[in-house]
Amino acid sequence: MIKMKREFSIIIEKDEDGYYIGNVLELSGCHTQAKTLDQLNERIKEAIELYLEVKKQDLDFSTKFVGLQRVEISFNET
Repeated sequence: MIKMKREFSIIIEKDEDGYYIGNVLELSGCHTQAKTLDQLNERIKEAIELYLEVKKQDLDFSTKFVGLQRVEISFNET
């Protein structure tokens, strides 16, 4: 078995209950949550490992994270 290393980009948000939510950009549907950033770091690694184990044949690493941008818009509330 050959071991490979790969880095993944994680978007981290904080919800209204104070939980951190981590989403792996390169792995659609791969996410987890935790009360602290340290816990989130551990859990996101576990989530990635499980995702890769389950999706081995379907992996496509052809996309690469380029950056994050914020966009402001104005709209009317109804």
